[in-house]
Amino acid sequence: MILDPSYHIEITPIQYILSIISGILVGFSLGLIGGGGSILAIPLLLYFVGLANGIPPNSPEYSYITHLTLGTTALAVGLNAYINSYMHWRKGNVRVLEGIIFTIPGVLGDILGAYISHLMSGALILFLFGFLMIAVAIRMWKTKCSPKTYTTQNGKIGLAQRVKLNRVVPAGFLVGFASGYFGIGGGFLVVPGLLFSTGVDMLRAVGTSLISVGTFGVTAAATYAFYGDINILISVLYLIGGILGGYAGSSIASRMSRQTLRRVFAIIIILVAIYTMYLNRVGVIQLMHLL
Repeated sequence: MILDPSYHIEITPIQYILSIISGILVGFSLGLIGGGGSILAIPLLLYFVGLANGIPPNSPEYSYITHLTLGTTALAVGLNAYINSYMHWRKGNVRVLEGIIFTIPGVLGDILGAYISHLMSGALILFLFGFLMIAVAIRMWKTKCSPKTYTTQNGKIGLAQRVKLNRVVPAGFLVGFASGYFGIGGGFLVVPGLLFSTGVDMLRAVGTSLISVGTFGVTAAATYAFYGDINILISVLYLIGGILGGYAGSSIASRMSRQTLRRVFAIIIILVAIYTMYLNRVGVIQLMHLL
């Protein structure tokens, strides 16, 4: 759905404040449970900050706001990932070369996903996003928090053995496509993608994934910005709130059961997904037309 470039929205001061609060909530959840917390960034901006409130889901303006939200949150998540990747790199938990190899095909998928998303209605994107949220919640519920390690007999493996190009290229491309289409960093997809296609252990997969998450987020944001679908100020406010919330979440996480927190958060994600799909149920009709 290509939109009239004259569409624009007025952001009120209270919405800027709510953007910071949303960033704090996203950062807090990330610090509390790890990957997957940023999945709430989009519905928070749409329905808590209120960019989409009161606008019919089948209207062109709703689609414009949806695309604006995707571009805006993608930039915030991408920048936040870069900041966190530096901290992981200082601890030695980032495999830079593997991260770059995984990211290169992902960037191509990222650009394609953002372009296709730009052509579709907001209601359809958000209805499909609801399924993605449920999938993330299920994975979060099932995932155990104990890290796994993978080593050879001598504890070292070469790059050719670690990186399987026949797996890296399609895995990176598909994850990048999903990141671009939904305007997300996709860390919950990148980590298993790295484990599937490289020989890194879980701890380094998490640290290395932030290279891809940051690049996918910034690339998607740049693609959306090309079509005028981004609000940089809200992205910065989200980022500031995310840093503050992440610090608070990390401090509390060490004193609580991470497994219990992940399962509680998974339930919250499913409830938000159902709410999002209900509001965008007109997307079912649009999906049937495409099929």
